[in-house]
Amino acid sequence: MSQTSFEIRQAAVIGAGTMGRGIVMCLANAGVSVQWVDNNPQMLEQALKAVTDTYAHNVRQGRIDQVEADARIARVSTAADYVAIRNVDLVIEAVYENLELKQKIFRELDGLLKPGALLASNTSALDIDAIAAATRRPAQVLGLHFFSPAHIMKLLEIVRGARTSPAVLEAALELGKRMGKVSVVSGNCHGFIGNRMLHPYVLEARKMLLEGAWPQQIDATLQGFGFAMGPFRMYDVVGIDLEWRARELAGKGQDAPEVQVDNRLCELGRFGQKSGNGYYHYEPGSRQAEHDPEVDALVLSVSEGLGFHRRDIGSEEILERCLLALVNEGAKILQEGIAESAHDIDQVYLNGYGFPAERGGPMAWADDQGLADIHKRLLALETRQGDQWRPAQLIGELAARGKGFYL
Repeated sequence: MSQTSFEIRQAAVIGAGTMGRGIVMCLANAGVSVQWVDNNPQMLEQALKAVTDTYAHNVRQGRIDQVEADARIARVSTAADYVAIRNVDLVIEAVYENLELKQKIFRELDGLLKPGALLASNTSALDIDAIAAATRRPAQVLGLHFFSPAHIMKLLEIVRGARTSPAVLEAALELGKRMGKVSVVSGNCHGFIGNRMLHPYVLEARKMLLEGAWPQQIDATLQGFGFAMGPFRMYDVVGIDLEWRARELAGKGQDAPEVQVDNRLCELGRFGQKSGNGYYHYEPGSRQAEHDPEVDALVLSVSEGLGFHRRDIGSEEILERCLLALVNEGAKILQEGIAESAHDIDQVYLNGYGFPAERGGPMAWADDQGLADIHKRLLALETRQGDQWRPAQLIGELAARGKGFYL
């Protein structure tokens, strides 16, 4: 399609779950008309009611007036099927993380939509090129990864596939601006920028649980550094069962030592804040995370059952391993051209992952430490703990030249 620019006036959202609801509000708030599709009509009605209730709450809070609330609600309508949305300029798919399902949806939409329409997936980790390959318009396919709750969180990861056209990225950035988002363009890899970096960070936290640390101790240390919440509190908020169910569906990863505490919690029905118990206990109707000695006993039992000889792990080691895991992965992302700049990576972590603003983001923090020092610390970890700590080539190169990620 040789089109120099794309104007997004009408959009459609597929999926009436939590993400779909937030995305619909983002679009309606930005003045875009939205048609909403879900194969469960009852769920769609409930979702529409939830959106109406959210706007009513915003009016009560004085955030918007009734006229504005009415205008936003009027922009949202439900659609019975894909045929009903064939004239929209953009479709955002927000169904659960299953590649085959997303490919099926994109294949169907591609056959129905007008030639100039854009197709976006809200996937948080899946291969955008594999999704685009199901269509005859790969240049008009991209990722729009909203963060939950989408109508509140500022970050939008715009994922460019191998064939996504510059004009499509331009239109996505313009839409991001209209929605009031901090938009960052990412290349296509598993987890993009944010979740790819999150993986080694969380892995270190989970390893330290088995080696001798406690959930509350790790969270308190990272919150003391300035994070909005530590990794285990974060899992409670998101839902521990999401990854557990994803591992079950994929039929792999369930045996890894690092996820055995999560598995045991989920087997006990401790899915996090939503079920009243996760890594912490929550009183009915409360979001206050309370220390639960039962979880410490479970951590002890799992780690000893796996043959770990527990030792004291101090705050210094917790910070060292979690922060350096973030920085090293960030450097690999830069090196591979997945992110265009250290600033982009920091924007992702400041606006999507609760990294302390006063520290500027993980890459700015690393520059403050000095990359020669970071390089030396990574080499020490590699000696003690193995190859996964090998410093990214970029860190060694910049350190040798006395430079940082920014300068």
